[in-house]
Amino acid sequence: MKVLYPTSTKVDTSLLEGFPTVTFHAYDPRSPTIPSDLLDAEALITWVNTPDNLQFARENMPKLRWIQSLAAGPNDVLSAGFDPTHVTVTTGSGLHDRTVAEHTLALLLASARRLYEMRDYQLQTRWPGHLGGPQPDRPAGRFTTLRDARVTIWGFGNIARTLAPYLTALGATVRGVARHAGVRGGYEVVSDDKLPEVLGETDALVMILPGDPSTRHALSRERIAMLPKHAWVVNVGRGTSVDEEALADALEKGELCGAALDVFETEPLPETSRLWKTPNLVVSPHAAGGRPQGAEALILENLRRLLAGQELKNVI
Repeated sequence: MKVLYPTSTKVDTSLLEGFPTVTFHAYDPRSPTIPSDLLDAEALITWVNTPDNLQFARENMPKLRWIQSLAAGPNDVLSAGFDPTHVTVTTGSGLHDRTVAEHTLALLLASARRLYEMRDYQLQTRWPGHLGGPQPDRPAGRFTTLRDARVTIWGFGNIARTLAPYLTALGATVRGVARHAGVRGGYEVVSDDKLPEVLGETDALVMILPGDPSTRHALSRERIAMLPKHAWVVNVGRGTSVDEEALADALEKGELCGAALDVFETEPLPETSRLWKTPNLVVSPHAAGGRPQGAEALILENLRRLLAGQELKNVI
C-alpha cells in the first residue's frame, strides 16, 4: 500500500514506521500532476494542494480510498469532487488549535491596545500622545482591555476550547455560540437562536465558523447592527462567514469600533478591495494557522484504523 505525503510540510516518516505493507512517498502538491509511478497509491495526505493537483488526483488515482487533509476545513479537497462512496476524507481538526488560538489572542490584544494605530503613527514618525500617558481604567463603552471584557466565540469547537482559557486567564468573560447549546470545556455555549441577545452584550466577537453554505454571511448587516458600537470583530474561521461590504460600511460610519480579519472572501485580498483602507480594520494575511502540529500522530492513528478496518478519526 502506497501513502503519498506532501512536500509542502515536514512529515517525519520515521515516526510512521512499523507498517511492513506500507510505503511512504513524497509528492509536490503544487504540481498540476502526480508522477505516474505513484498513481496506484491508496492514501493521499494533502496540504495546500492546488486545484489542478487535486483534480488530477481525482481523475487519475483509481485505487485511492483515503485522503487525510492537514487542514482543519478541507474545502479544497471537497471542491475537487472526490466520490464519497469510494474515498473517505478526514480533516486535520486539532492540528491548528494552538496556533490559531495564539494568533486570535494577538489580534484581540492588538485591537484593545490599538497597536495597529501606534504602528501607523510610527511609519509617519509621529508621536501618538493620545495613546500613551494616563488613560482611564476599563472605561465603560470601550474595548481597551481583556480584563472584564465580554468575549463571544461564535463557532465553539476545538480551537475555541484552546483559546477560551487564555482569555479567562487575562480576565475576560467568555461565552460560546454554536448550533447546539450546552457546556463545553467549562464554558457556557448558547444556540444560534440566542444570537440577538448575546451580540448585544459583546465587547469582542471572535468568529471561528466553518466555510459552508449555512454560514455564508452569517455576520450579516442585520447582525452587525446588533453589536454595541464599541465592539470589535475578529474572524479567524472562513472569510465567507462575514458580509465584508456590510462590515466596511459599519466601520466607515462609526457604527462599529473595529475589526481584525485573518480570512477573506477572496484571497489574496485584491488591491482594489476597500478593506485595505477601511478605518480601524486590521488585515492579517490568513496567518493564524498554516503550521499543522502533530500531523504524524494523526496520520499514524488513522493509518492504523484504516488497516484494521475501523472508523477513521475526523471523517467528513
